Order: sequence, then structure tokens, then C-alpha cells
Amino acid sequence: MNTTSNTSAKQSAPLPQREGSGVSLFEKIGYALGDAAAGGITWKVMSIAFPVFFTSIFGLTVADTALLMLIARLFDVVTDPLMGSLADRTQSKWGTYRPWLIYGAIPFGLIFALLLYTPGFESYTAKRIYAYSLYLLMMACYTAVNVPYGSLLGVMTDDDNEKNQFSAFRMVGAYAMGFITLLSFPYLQKMVGGSEQHQYAVLGVFFGVLAAAGTLACGLMTKERLKPVRAEKFSFRPFADLFKNKPWVYLTLIGICTNFFNGFRYAVAAYMFDYILGKEITMGGLIINYTVFMMFGEATCMVFGGLSPKFTKMVGSKRKAFMLSAAICAFFSVLFFFMPRDPSAIWLLVAIVILTSVGIGLYSPLLWSMYADVADYATEKNGTSSTGLIFSSGTMAQKFGTAISGSLVAMLLGAAGFVSGTDPGTGETIITITDMESVKSMIWLIFSIFPAIIAGIIILLTLKYPIRK
Repeated sequence: MNTTSNTSAKQSAPLPQREGSGVSLFEKIGYALGDAAAGGITWKVMSIAFPVFFTSIFGLTVADTALLMLIARLFDVVTDPLMGSLADRTQSKWGTYRPWLIYGAIPFGLIFALLLYTPGFESYTAKRIYAYSLYLLMMACYTAVNVPYGSLLGVMTDDDNEKNQFSAFRMVGAYAMGFITLLSFPYLQKMVGGSEQHQYAVLGVFFGVLAAAGTLACGLMTKERLKPVRAEKFSFRPFADLFKNKPWVYLTLIGICTNFFNGFRYAVAAYMFDYILGKEITMGGLIINYTVFMMFGEATCMVFGGLSPKFTKMVGSKRKAFMLSAAICAFFSVLFFFMPRDPSAIWLLVAIVILTSVGIGLYSPLLWSMYADVADYATEKNGTSSTGLIFSSGTMAQKFGTAISGSLVAMLLGAAGFVSGTDPGTGETIITITDMESVKSMIWLIFSIFPAIIAGIIILLTLKYPIRK
């Protein structure tokens, strides 16, 4: 069977029916607010701050931090597909996917705030139970909101150009809010004052409120124009059909790798500043710490995410655009490895981060637009809509790639000589480094060479991706 975008008449089934047309700028902004909340606030903080938060502030050991993230991924393997299937069968006055954003917004923000709170437990076991319980609950809430959010793209329009525009707005929203979050974080910490535990707790509440507001606004400002062709009853057949869907298999692997690429870099950035570049570098009136350092990349991704549709049109296909973008990421990641490991080279390092982020910004919107293509392909092939289930794999890839990379970072640093834990008497966090040079070398490798290898794998997988749109 031909697995390109052109399927035969015999194999095709009716696509979901359209309820009117026309997409306004207001609605595109509304859709962007959804990923500004999820990707730009909650996931950005979870990706870049959680590894160092759990080991250096909350007080978990490196082993417990790594195990927590591994357990959460096994949890997601079950919850994400189930959430996608459940969302596909939802019927309400708000539509199929929007009610999950509208009613899930407040729990989403609340649990995020609680996760950044460090309780005053003297018992390490109690702290571990709190961290594990809240982290798993946060993953469940993220799934309940973000899987339907991603699935919205499949029912807001059936026009391929509009899908690309929605994806671009989504990425601009995520990266713009990520830029604001990372840039403001150190200044807000200083404004709050007190211990680092207190700072994170207060900022958890602040960003939790913003995340809830953005999620709710997205649910209220968007519109579902297509009615999914629903299966008559629940069946496990759609789950089995996924693994027969060759485009889905390749795109899911690509999605996992893109999040491995980002996950390695974000998870180790804080350690790079703490142990190689200095906790903070002051350049005039600008404080450059690990969040501000990565903020330069967010700003670049925001700009080039908006340019992604034009870049794709110029190149000729999403597949070619994706491979070229991944090649940019691979080249500049390798180049970073050869840069001086010195605070005086900060602007050179920032420049390499910016150039690497050109590639990330270009391919990020393409990924979600390609999931919409895969969902259309599955509907034509199977006769019923599995949009939520297919988009759930995108969310699962995001969480799997980011958290597993964070877990691997913790394990690799532990193997290199980084040891963290909690003093049983005082409850304070204790960090011991048995081999500083080994730890520094591992940090630099994780930020540069490891992502470059992942980018190479992305190129190979995209070569095999069968949809040529």
C-alpha cells in the first residue's frame, strides 16, 4: 500500500464533516495560549529546573530523582493513550476536546504550584512520598489537558495551510512564554527573597496561576469545526491499528528524539552554570544564569517558529524542512563541544545556543502539523477518527523524551561522581562531588555531543518517514 499522502479511493473513508469555515487571528492567539501555558510555563520549568530542584533544593538523592522520572514515564505509557481514546469519545456542549481544557485548567495550575513546594518533613521517606505522589499527579493532569489540546489541531480546520499556521502560532506562544519565564525567573527569585525553597514555592503559585489562566483562555477562544467520525463503542482496535500505521511509528520515534535533544540540554544547563561557568554571570545590568542562558534559545525558537511555514514552503515539503532543521541542530551542537569552558566566553556560548535554536524553532511546528497529517491518514485508512489517540502519542513522546533524558542526566552525573542526598538530622540537602573534572566533562558532553547524536538519528528517521507532504 502507498503510504504517502495520496491514498486510493477504495481505501479512503469520509473525512470528518466541516461546520463552517474561516479562522480568525483571535482564535490563533487563543490556540497559542494553550501551549504558552503548558509548554512555555509548566513544561519549561519542569524540564530545566526540576532535575536540579529535586537534587539540590528539595533534597532527593540522584538515584531517587532518576527513578522518579523513570516511573513517571511508565505511568505515561498507559495514561496518555487512554486519555487520547477517552478524549476522542467525549461529547459536550463545548465539543470533543475543549472541555478538557476548560475544566482541567484550575487543577493543572494548582498541582504545579504544589509540586514546587518543599514541605518541612524531617523524614526523608515522607519527602520522597510527597515528591513521587505530586509528580505523578502532575503528569496525569498534564496528560488530561495537553492531549486534548494537541488533538484540537485536527478538528479546528481541514486546510493544510491553516494547520501549519496554527502549529506556528502554537510554537510561537510556547517559545514566547518560555522566553518570558526563563528571563524573569532569576529576577523574580531575587524579588521574592528568602531561601531557595521559599522562592520556588512562591514562584510555583505565580506561574501556576498563569498556566491555569492560559489553559482556560485557550479552551474558550478556540472552535471545533470538524466532527470526528466516532467509533460506535470502545475498542482496543485503534491501539493495535497504531502499530500498523507506518507514518505514526516513524513520527513517534522522531518526536521522542526531538524531546531527547531538548531534554538533555535543558536538564544539564543548571549544572553547567553551577559547576563550570559560575552560578551567575553579570554582564552590565543583565544577570545570566542557566534560565537566562537558555532564554536566548527560546527567543530564537519563537522567531523561527513563526517563519517555519515559509521555510517549509520554500524547501518544498515538511519532510525536507525537518531534515535540514535537524542538520542545523547537529552541526552547532558539535561546535559547542569545542568552545572554551570559561565564563569569559559566555557570549560565544550564547551565540552557539542561538544558532542551534534556529533548527529547533524551524522543526517544532512541523512536528505537530505532521501529527495532523498522520491523523488524517489514519481516518482515511480505518474509517473512524483516532485524532486524540494519535496526538496523545505526541504528548507521550514529549514527556518520555524530556523525563527520560532528565533521568539519564541524573544517572550519568551520578556515575561521573555527583552525589546528593538529605542530612537525616537536619533535613538539609547535601551534595558531594568525588571527581570534579569527571563531572565537568560529563556536563559538557551532555550539553553538546549527546544532543548531536540524537539529531543525527532524527535525520535518519525522517528519511524513512513515508508521508511526503
